Amino acid sequence: MKDIPLTERIIFALDLSSPEQAKDWVRRLESRVHFFKVGLQLFLADWFDIVDWITARGHKVMLDLKLYDIPETVGLAVGEMRNHDIALATVHGHSAMLRAAVRASHRTGILAVTVLTSVGQEDLKDMGHAGPLADLVLKRARTALDCGCHGVVCSGQEAGRLRRALGGKFLIVTPGIRPVARPEYDAIIPKDDQKRAVTVVDAFSAGADQVVIGRPISHSKDPLALVQAMQADIQDLLSRPRP
Repeated sequence: MKDIPLTERIIFALDLSSPEQAKDWVRRLESRVHFFKVGLQLFLADWFDIVDWITARGHKVMLDLKLYDIPETVGLAVGEMRNHDIALATVHGHSAMLRAAVRASHRTGILAVTVLTSVGQEDLKDMGHAGPLADLVLKRARTALDCGCHGVVCSGQEAGRLRRALGGKFLIVTPGIRPVARPEYDAIIPKDDQKRAVTVVDAFSAGADQVVIGRPISHSKDPLALVQAMQADIQDLLSRPRP
């Protein structure tokens, strides 16, 4: 089992356009959450300033830019992260890009994006992939590990298969998370574009190491209570003997 503190098992997604709103959410949650995702929207709004502000408070950052370009450009982009304390960064899962990112990564762990959780089987057909979505996720995860990546981003629906096929030494980070339906969670789950969502319990049961959660927490009437309830479920699962 990986030595990840409970406060870092949930990565809160700061999917916001305003740096001040993002800072408010960090202050609101930081008693229980010490890992935050900065995505493309927020990064373009405040560049590395928001990243540095979060890490200066002692928290970790997942820089989720999902880099996709020629290998030279991807490597140069990852190289720009060297002067910032970025724990994880995302790159689309193609071998030449991933190798370039890993070579340039310094202290940042490179996560390969397998297939976006907003993509379903029909979408995949539109993209020209005829086979099962789960097979493509596994293929890209294998490629990521061969390229030296720290881990992968995948849906909780595929996490179990990756664990069984590839072992436990790499990191699985799972977005598209929803709380278990319980009255005490009291979360308002908005309609969104996730097609392969799972509950936090399902994700960790399948073998995920960390989960990325945004709207279910930010739309909750009591975000801290929701985080605490999900962390209790995570702790309970992690404390059980593995088969």
